[in-house]
Amino acid sequence: MKTKLKDHIAEIVDFSDQEFEYISTHFHFKKMKKNQFLIQNGQQKVNKYFVVSGILKSYYVDKSDKEHIIQFAQPDWWITDYNAFFNNKEATINVDCITDCELLYISNDDLEKLSAEFHEMEHFFRVKSNAGYVASQERILTMLNLTAVERFNHFNGLYPNLVQSIPKYLIASYIGVSREMLSRLSKNVINHTK
Repeated sequence: MKTKLKDHIAEIVDFSDQEFEYISTHFHFKKMKKNQFLIQNGQQKVNKYFVVSGILKSYYVDKSDKEHIIQFAQPDWWITDYNAFFNNKEATINVDCITDCELLYISNDDLEKLSAEFHEMEHFFRVKSNAGYVASQERILTMLNLTAVERFNHFNGLYPNLVQSIPKYLIASYIGVSREMLSRLSKNVINHTK
């Protein structure tokens, strides 16, 4: 389990086995079932989760009970309510499991502690945060600038394995279309590839 985390961290920074052993004591294992909540709107204390296996989604539910998917997370990705995690605030989004999941999580206190003790960990978390900022900006620009067809094709290009692994209504929510519209888009894409 922690080998996967070690490999993930080693993509950016290197540690001795002894250093990683210490670092790994700050991460804790959690196994979740499909449809279980990891974070719920209103939750007081949230952690940051590294996905070992499975697929999760983070989403916001508006006043009319419509679900707006913010992010999907698959193996080797991170997920949390970032505002709640970094600012010690109440969660405003939900995170739940689309499939059974295995996760490693860290508290904000432990993340800050490791960052203070190891410059390399501060660098690692900064690189990961920067990648998240870029992905978030790209997602916003995609929603603002692309047509529904272009958003669907963009999603398929970025996440080909998710297209086969998650229910279509979740993809519809993520790209901002109705289920019916997604069905039409899917048929058009299939017809154009024949």
